[in-house]
Amino acid sequence: MPEGVHRHPIVFVAYGDTVYAIKELPRRYALVEFDVLLALEEHTHRSAQAAGLVERVWVDQHSEQSAAVITTYVRHAFPYRDLIADAGFGPRREQMVDALAGLLVELHLAGCYWGDCSLSNVLCRYDASAIEAIMIDAETSAIHDELSAGQRREDLAIMIENVAGEMGDIAAAAGNDIDGADLWLGADIAERYGLLWAELNVELIIRKDQGYKARQRVSRLNELGFSVGSVELEPTEGGDRVKLTVEVGGRMFHSQRLRELSGISASENQAQFILNDLNTFIPTAETSGLGKSLAAIKWRLGSFEPCITWIDQNWHGSDPIQGFCDFLQFRRAMAESRGADVPNEEALTAWADSGFPGFPTESDDR
Repeated sequence: MPEGVHRHPIVFVAYGDTVYAIKELPRRYALVEFDVLLALEEHTHRSAQAAGLVERVWVDQHSEQSAAVITTYVRHAFPYRDLIADAGFGPRREQMVDALAGLLVELHLAGCYWGDCSLSNVLCRYDASAIEAIMIDAETSAIHDELSAGQRREDLAIMIENVAGEMGDIAAAAGNDIDGADLWLGADIAERYGLLWAELNVELIIRKDQGYKARQRVSRLNELGFSVGSVELEPTEGGDRVKLTVEVGGRMFHSQRLRELSGISASENQAQFILNDLNTFIPTAETSGLGKSLAAIKWRLGSFEPCITWIDQNWHGSDPIQGFCDFLQFRRAMAESRGADVPNEEALTAWADSGFPGFPTESDDR
């Protein structure tokens, strides 16, 4: 099974239809990790899912064998080193910057101080045209009602140092001089984090008759994948204007929407891509007298599931949902070139004949 570098012993165990990761570590750290992972389940899908805690109270609490945390194995995920090209991430670099920055923002919104963010403490997963980073190590973490600016800066400083060290190790392992290492990756992640954090936390002052700006604000947050809780309009001192405050939730808007409409589970970017296909189908089905829910069922039975079955049987990858997104990208390009829609059967055959191309990377776009 694909796995990263661990500081504690880990074994993988299959039980029923599920695979679990069992990590032994000192009891104090195990209790922290288990509690943090449980708390994060309410806020994000981008952390390992806690399944159990084992305490061996008769063993010295500082021993690696004194406790174990059991998590559900992260399907279709892989360690960051699988993306390394030479001494760095090559065309995947921007995707990794976005992935780590987005993960940190989401954790900080949930009040989680990580304390040891690094490439080694995440798993990666393809998410349509993006990379998704998933937190798998929380033994140094803590959950607060809200993080202070100082706590967030400290978390970013730790991340910058850890990532620079890891990129230096990668360069050394490749026989390259340290000057050739991507030592600025962590700083770029922190910069991207700052831009995203600022956009999510912008404060708007609007006139009382500009409610549409509140709707625009919510739509923009949803476009970024973030769910929205309460929206508050607080009068300012002058009385003619109001301050717009939006409670930003986890990055689960499109994945929740897809699940509600069709029952399909997908990562956030995958869900957004699949929803585009579903939303294109729904208007044509509704003109035939079907409501949105029934149209979604018709799309799933008549389009999605036959494609997934074909992909399971013919595609080389491990995640059929990602394969479906790759196929949609190929079919769209094929339709644009032809100037007309392409039936799934024809597009699947052409996709296979072309070697199952996926989403283009930076180097492919040049």
